[in-house]
Amino acid sequence: MTRIALAGALALLALTAAQAQESPPEPAPATAPPESGGAVPPPGLATLPTTLAGAAGTWDLSLEGGRRRCVLTLAMETGPSGRAARFPAGCRRALPLMAGIGGWLFTGETLRLVDRNLRPMLIFTRSPDGLSFGATAENGERYNLVPLQIAAMQPPAAAGTATVTPAAQGDAPPTATTPEKPAETSVQGPAPGLYALDRAAQKDVCRLDFSPSPDAGKDTAPVRVLPDCRDSGITVFDPVSWRFANGHLTLKARRGHAVNLVAIGEGRWRRDPEIGTPLVLRKIEP
Repeated sequence: MTRIALAGALALLALTAAQAQESPPEPAPATAPPESGGAVPPPGLATLPTTLAGAAGTWDLSLEGGRRRCVLTLAMETGPSGRAARFPAGCRRALPLMAGIGGWLFTGETLRLVDRNLRPMLIFTRSPDGLSFGATAENGERYNLVPLQIAAMQPPAAAGTATVTPAAQGDAPPTATTPEKPAETSVQGPAPGLYALDRAAQKDVCRLDFSPSPDAGKDTAPVRVLPDCRDSGITVFDPVSWRFANGHLTLKARRGHAVNLVAIGEGRWRRDPEIGTPLVLRKIEP
């Protein structure tokens, strides 16, 4: 009788194990991440590129622990040293390492600035916050690479523009939430006059003179950096024109780079997306 009871128990145990293997996994873990705070980036958050095409555009390259920086354009054109990398001549003075840069390569996990023989000068990997790249040079210097306006940022911008289309076409009936849509588009462009463009603290180190809004048929209006600008990064960026559309103020540099800003009230604007070193534009009196 003991053997019969033991055999029955083993058979029951085997049947239970088989049923457990055939049962589908519980769906709870699949839905858990969206409920955890910050586990999933909010819609529209600009992220680092994951493709070669997404990495193309303008970047802010800076030396960690200092104020020396360079506006770097990564182009898609191919050359003898990988893809073309362009930057103002002043970058070689601000960051001497740039004198040896011949091009750039992107592998999906790393972004590399290489010399003319394709030897890596800086191998950038993703920072823990997922909003910038970091690299260490052979001499131990640490560099940060932050996107200014890259192809990877374009889909969120396009999606944000599309959200106002239904209201404009009258496709949706009025609801309790529809008044919030005009609030985004009711932001006025910057008034002409004098502005301070600062990074991090409000030090009034660089002043910009905004001309009046563009005339009919023109996309941009002039802006100029006044003499005695004490921020080499802003001097290198060298904005020459501005435009306002869809709630965004765009500053365009002489060499074609661009930075987007959004209003934060009281004649003040900040970089959008808000990544890397803060960039704030504020109206000041002459």
